[in-house]
Formats: sequence, C-alpha cells, structure tokens
Amino acid sequence: MNENQENNSAPKKSGGVEVVKTIILGICIVASCVAIAFGLSMFRSGGEHSIGATGSASVDFESDLIKWGGQFKTHADTSKIAYKQIKKDADIVRKYLENNGILPEELVFSSIDITERTKDVYDEEGNYKGYVPDGYDLSQTVTIVSENIDGVELISRDISSLLDSGVEFTSWSPEYYYTKLDDLKLDLIDQASENARERIDIIAANSDAKLGMLKNSSLGVFQITARNSGTGDYSYDGAFNISSREKTATITVRLEYDLKLF
Repeated sequence: MNENQENNSAPKKSGGVEVVKTIILGICIVASCVAIAFGLSMFRSGGEHSIGATGSASVDFESDLIKWGGQFKTHADTSKIAYKQIKKDADIVRKYLENNGILPEELVFSSIDITERTKDVYDEEGNYKGYVPDGYDLSQTVTIVSENIDGVELISRDISSLLDSGVEFTSWSPEYYYTKLDDLKLDLIDQASENARERIDIIAANSDAKLGMLKNSSLGVFQITARNSGTGDYSYDGAFNISSREKTATITVRLEYDLKLF
C-alpha cells in the first residue's frame, strides 16, 4: 500500500466513528424525552401521591380528686419519750382533720421515722474528741386523698390550730387529679382525628384531587396544663400538671392519605 492509499483510508475510519456517536446520542435524547413524557402523562392521569395534616383538640376541665398532707416531727432525749410524743401528735392531727370533715378512710399515716441525733465534743483547747448522743428525732407523715376538694383546700391553707396545739407540722402543696382521664383522652383523640380529616378534605377539594386510603396516622403527645397557661407549659414528652385545680388537656393527631390527582 502506498502513502496516498493510507491517507485516503484514515478519514473514512474517523468518519464512521462520528456517525456511530451521533446515532447513540440521538437514541439517548429520544429515550429521555419518552421517559419525561411518560412521567407527565402518569402525573396528569391519576398517579398516586399523598396528603397529610395535623389536627388538634383541647378541653378545659376541673379536677375531681385532691391529694394533700404534711409532716410532723418531735425531739426528745430518749427514744421512748420521743415515741410517746409523736403518737400524741398523731392523735391530735387525726382528730383535727376528722373534725374538719376528713373521713377516716381518707387518711393514711406513714410509719414513724426515727433518727439518733449526735453532737460533737471538743476539749478545752478546741481539739475534736468525738461525738456523744444528743437525743432522738422522730417524724411521721399524713396523706389525705379525697374528693372533697373544697374542704381539703380550706384545711391546707390554715393549720394554725395544729401549730397552736404544739404540733410541729409542715404542710405540703395540694396535688389535683382527674379520675376520668382515660375517657377524656379518648374523646380528644376522636376530636383531633376529625379535625385533621376536615383539614385534609379542604386541601383536597381546593386541589381538585380525590382522597384514597388512609396511609399513615400518628398520635402526638398528651398535654395537661393549668388553664389559661398557654403553650409555654407544653413539653416535648408531654406535660402533666398536678398543681392546678383548673386544667386544660390538649392532644394532636396526624393523618396521611393517598391522593389521586385528576
């Protein structure tokens, strides 16, 4: 083969490669267009999507149970004398509460806690020598659980009679509960679910879409706060207020549905 023949054959080979590349590129473009067109047609003709909304419900309610109590204590040189005194104080506390409308079955007295008291001893030069017994401290608690909220509240605010009788009594803060909480929670879940569905219906109607089957549902945390306290008392894992007689319960429910677009 001479030099001219070699030069004439090289361009023909290069031109064939370019033609193949052009054909492949054209096929890729056509395939991409077909895929896009197919996706758009599916979207317009009812491809399935989803729509979700969070509903909420709240209710104000009043506690129907109160828990209150306190601690009384005494000190004496011997455990025997201290025990006799704490028993006397317990009788005074019991009579005081029952005379103010508290039923015997609503009272619970704890076991008596006894602690030996000591004091440090030093010599004339101020050196520590050890410690010696310094009597006994005895304490006991009383707890009231009652539906008589007004009566217990009145007692908790005024324990002057106990103090005047010589009882060293420390009052606790009342705690307020609601015994029908499970029923209240179920009602709120029902209302919050209905609220979420109403929101979804409005969105779907304004989007010319049709709802499918329920795809997912989730329950938010249950919050119990003091009435008129606002959302500042909400917590990530749920709030449970026991310090307020008047309360507000709140819950959220999220629903998600399949959505068919026309």
